[in-house]
Amino acid sequence: MINTNEDKIRKAFENKTWQEIKVKDSWQIFKIMAEFVEGFEKLARIGPCVSIFGSARTSREHHDYKMAEQCAKLLTERGYGVISGGGPGIMEAANKGAYEAGGKSVGLNIDLPFEQFHNKYIDRDKLIEFNYFFVRKVMFMKYSQGYIILPGGFGTMDELFEAITLIQTGKIARFPIVFVGKSFFSGLFEWIEQKMLGEGKINEEDLNLYRVVDTAEEATEHIFRFYDKYLLKPNF
Repeated sequence: MINTNEDKIRKAFENKTWQEIKVKDSWQIFKIMAEFVEGFEKLARIGPCVSIFGSARTSREHHDYKMAEQCAKLLTERGYGVISGGGPGIMEAANKGAYEAGGKSVGLNIDLPFEQFHNKYIDRDKLIEFNYFFVRKVMFMKYSQGYIILPGGFGTMDELFEAITLIQTGKIARFPIVFVGKSFFSGLFEWIEQKMLGEGKINEEDLNLYRVVDTAEEATEHIFRFYDKYLLKPNF
C-alpha cells in the first residue's frame, strides 16, 4: 500500500504517468494560445472601452445593479463600449446598460462550476468564453481604457489590484480606475493609507492611481476628464 508522497511519486515514474502528465501540460499550451488568439481577433478593433466590475451575486433590484447599469449608459452616450465579465449580477447590469443604450456590449465570460453563465445583453459577436483566468485578465487590461469598480468579492479585488499593480510598475499605460460606493470601500482604503502607506509599502503618489466616488455621474465624469486631458489610446 502506498502511504507517502515519495511512494506516490516513485509509483508514478514506474507507471510512466509522470511523463504522460508532462505531455498533457505541453498540449495545454495550445489551448492557452487558442484563447489568446480568439480574444485578440475579436477585440482588436473594438475601439475605446471601459470595463465595469462587481459581484456576480448582486440582484437586479439592488442599488449597485442600477448603478452599474447607469454607468454603462453614460459611457455609451460618450462613445465608449462596455466590457464586463459576461456573467450575472453587476456584469449583467453593465451589459444591459450598454445594450439598451445602443452601445458596444462585450462579455469576457469564464467557465466556472457555479455562478457563472453569460448574460443575454452581450453582443453575439463580442462574447468570448475563457477557461483560464489569466488569459481573461490580459484581455481586460489590453482592451480597457478605464475601470469602474462596484462592490464585489475576491474576483473583483483580484482584477482591480492587478490593474493598479501593472500601472504602478509601468507595465501598462495609465488609465482611470474608479470605485463606486464609499461606504463599501472605505475600510479597504483606510487600511491602505494607514498600513500600506503608513508603513512605507507604497508611495503617497500611488494613492492617485484611483478615485472613490458615490454616483455613476461622478465615476464616468472622472473617466471623461482623464481623456480630455490625455490622448485616448489603447493600452499596448
